[in-house]
Amino acid sequence: MVGSKRRDGTRFGPFMCEHLQLVQRARGKLCERGAQHPQLVEDIQVKELDKRASGQAFEVILGAPAPDAKGEFPLSPPKKKDVSLEEIQRKLDAAEERRKNHEAEVLKHLAEKREHEKEVLQKAMEENNNFSKMAEEKLNQKMEANKGNRTAIMAAMNEKFKEKDKKLEEVRKNKETKDNSEEGTSED
Repeated sequence: MVGSKRRDGTRFGPFMCEHLQLVQRARGKLCERGAQHPQLVEDIQVKELDKRASGQAFEVILGAPAPDAKGEFPLSPPKKKDVSLEEIQRKLDAAEERRKNHEAEVLKHLAEKREHEKEVLQKAMEENNNFSKMAEEKLNQKMEANKGNRTAIMAAMNEKFKEKDKKLEEVRKNKETKDNSEEGTSED
């Protein structure tokens, strides 16, 4: 088993060894390299707060600062420099100019967007008109072709009817002549 003995003679594992080194570093006995610094021991106190199977919690209390040490952070906020009325007015004017420039850019962008929308609508209307014209032309061509076909069919049917009428007329004449000839032979 890897580890060390405690003062009471019981053994503990490598995790506990690392833990003890951390505590010694916090107390100032060891630095990061493992060297000892006993002068730091008086400045730091370590209290064990909670000990569980999952780990331990410690509270590290630092000692009071040395009387000759300077405080790095002042207690009062830094003093603001005096701002003149002219400087305030200049900042307000600059802010107004920025606002106007931003407003002009937004208006320019909106105008460009509207122009683009108008172009798109105009193009869509032109395409719609072109489609309507093409559809109308195709419909007219079909209607003309149908009209031509219909007149041709009607002419052909009239021709057939005329031929049938001629045949019927011939058959009538033949029948009348036949009837007349039969009457003349029956009278004899």
